[in-house]
Amino acid sequence: MNHAELMDRRQALLRTGRAMLGAIVLGGLAGCDGEAAPTGGSAGTPKRGGTLRLGALGKRSAIERDPHGVTANDSDLFVDSLVFEALTIPGAGRTAPRLMSRWEPSRDLTRWNFTIADGATFHDGRPVTADDVVWSLKRLRRTDEGPSRMPGVLERGIRRDSPRSVTLVSETPNAELPLQLRLQTFVLPEGTRDPTKVPGSGPFRLASYRDGNAVLARYDDWHGGDVHLDEIRITMFEDAGALANAAFGGQIDLASNVGPLAARLAKGRPGVRVVTRENDAAIPIVMRVADGPFADPRVREAIRLAVDRPALVEGALNAFGSVANDVLGVEDPAYAADLPQRTRDIGRAKALLQQARFDMRRTYEIFTAAEVPGQLEAATLFATQMKDVGLRVQVVKQDSAVFYEKTWLKAPLYTAYWGTNDSVGFFVGKTMVSSSAFNETGLRDREVDALYRKAVGSPEPRARRAALRATQRRQYDDGGYVVWGMGDGIDIARDAVRGTPTVPGFGLLFVERAWLRS
Repeated sequence: MNHAELMDRRQALLRTGRAMLGAIVLGGLAGCDGEAAPTGGSAGTPKRGGTLRLGALGKRSAIERDPHGVTANDSDLFVDSLVFEALTIPGAGRTAPRLMSRWEPSRDLTRWNFTIADGATFHDGRPVTADDVVWSLKRLRRTDEGPSRMPGVLERGIRRDSPRSVTLVSETPNAELPLQLRLQTFVLPEGTRDPTKVPGSGPFRLASYRDGNAVLARYDDWHGGDVHLDEIRITMFEDAGALANAAFGGQIDLASNVGPLAARLAKGRPGVRVVTRENDAAIPIVMRVADGPFADPRVREAIRLAVDRPALVEGALNAFGSVANDVLGVEDPAYAADLPQRTRDIGRAKALLQQARFDMRRTYEIFTAAEVPGQLEAATLFATQMKDVGLRVQVVKQDSAVFYEKTWLKAPLYTAYWGTNDSVGFFVGKTMVSSSAFNETGLRDREVDALYRKAVGSPEPRARRAALRATQRRQYDDGGYVVWGMGDGIDIARDAVRGTPTVPGFGLLFVERAWLRS
């Protein structure tokens, strides 16, 4: 999972709950009590006790123990998300409570007041206070990724309102702030020096950690309700094949985000079942628009027309996914579903490349970190498909550490991974706004920046939707993404595992309601 939080994952199951983002997208602006992420496979009465053996992808070179760091490993994300608590998390209405039980905006959407959940305590018994929250958020804001994880909120805008509440002041109106604070806004005790040695406030406490593997023990005084499991043992696997084989062989109970090939291999095997989450993630091709060989919009349009989308879904995702249309956020009611679906047009693609006088003599490199199943396959198939327009593309696979240091945000052509199918506004803010730390295509456009401010800052729902519609049109016409498909999220679970989350994307991290059937 890249820029993991930041990463971020998911869908809007457009069920009208009390969660904030559903209200924002559909037009309301009220406070939120929220809803927890729904769970699946829960037939029967939950039983208390037992150890869940959970396998997750990760690499030793990418281990990150600071919950405010850039966490690329799923295994570390599970640890952080179950031991510590973010202000909000993904839920049935997109944004659900976690450490915060309620949030309320000012009329002009520049101030948000958040209330700490009743009974929230750290694992050493100390109550979580507004001072802990303010200190943690200011610490987060000072990191390189802080501005994107807390968009528009400066350090001086993080304030204690009362012993149990904090106020966040945004530079500009922001209707989506509760959604943008999900995940890595983890709260630590005030004054923490070593984040690897402090208690969290989540449903599990960290009993041990070594080389990406962790043992989590149930925290009986968690404020969030019943936790059935005694322990969760997290094992890090460096490739999806080993992760799937561990599930098939009975070494683990749940293989998280294991990929489409494992789903095919699981069919017919006794004792295991496949859990899918539709429209879970995207593996777009990224073309840099700021400079370099793909700066000409005619070239980018040619590449999009040269792509065979159904073939990519079939080959890279083993058909566990659906064709997409170059805009992220397909489950959002504000998604521009009326944009014409792009289909392959080799003749038009060749003509555009000729008009742009694109250099067809050289070989172009597409870089991939191959962090998730389907990423390397997508790059390889893309390179093969480009031959049909006379374009030579060579696939370069890089270690994650090298990719994020030397390639991401810099290279002319590479694969990305968004493990979330979030709101259109979320993706515009992350990928298109000039100041974003995740502006993968290098887009710098004042008009887009202004449209985004209108989209999240207007008190009128109709005006917000119109601005979002305009940004999607810009992405579709001139953007640097080839969003060729949306992949299903896939887990392999032993039959005994019940109560796992059904909210796709980062919602899968919150397994505190899981239980084991005897």
